[in-house]
Amino acid sequence: MPDRTEIPAISELLKLTGKTAIVTGGAAGVGFAISRRLAQSGACVFVADIDVEKANQTSKEFNYIGLNTFPIECDIGNEESVIQTFNEVFKKHCGIDILVNNAGIFPRKLLAEMSGAEFERVQTINLKGAYICSREAAKQMIERRTGGCIINIVSIDALHPSDEGMAAYDSSKAGLLMLTKSLARELGPHDIRVNAVAPGGILTEGFGHMVHTQSSEEGKRRLKSFMARLPLGRMGEPDEVACAVLFLASSMASYITGSDIIVDGGYLVS
Repeated sequence: MPDRTEIPAISELLKLTGKTAIVTGGAAGVGFAISRRLAQSGACVFVADIDVEKANQTSKEFNYIGLNTFPIECDIGNEESVIQTFNEVFKKHCGIDILVNNAGIFPRKLLAEMSGAEFERVQTINLKGAYICSREAAKQMIERRTGGCIINIVSIDALHPSDEGMAAYDSSKAGLLMLTKSLARELGPHDIRVNAVAPGGILTEGFGHMVHTQSSEEGKRRLKSFMARLPLGRMGEPDEVACAVLFLASSMASYITGSDIIVDGGYLVS
């Protein structure tokens, strides 16, 4: 029988003290919430964002309340920018322990209206960008022989087609989910866990913008239809996604890899 006195307390399992994390798109929305939760649990968090002014503002806000964060500019659609970002983090902290691939775009455009270049841009940022970030993070984790974890923010749209005009986004997220599973197999022997979180409807600035850019009546109709399928009867909050990420980043998920946590208020079962 195991010695029950050796079972760590819940507070210890959630503690990330001494860990270094990078959150892409970490300055706003779901990324903001993820950066905050990881930092609250003791991690040193690099808030990586293409909008460096926003990253500076977010980091200052966190630092003011005693959280350990640093802003860093990163364009995940540019491979050289990603490499530079990870090299800079390595110089400052000798490597990373947690990577959250959160940055992404979701333009709505019908098939007949979307050019090949526009489709490719969505794949470059949402899928290739996460791949390059994962590659650079894994290199450091393998070299240090300390293990680590990679968490990809996918979407319930990776599991079912969402709506007209979202084919590029849906396919990029489906690809990211499969990348999660493939990397879990490849990196497992190095004690690197790779998992995904699939949010449903989350109340962010981006979601509001997507609704309001449609005609008023169309936006209302789409939102009403979406809400009608939510068993919990409400939209999700960014922090509810962040808490799922924290779980996967912590020792509570030490034997979980290649998995996908769905945070959708029950949408997929309705």
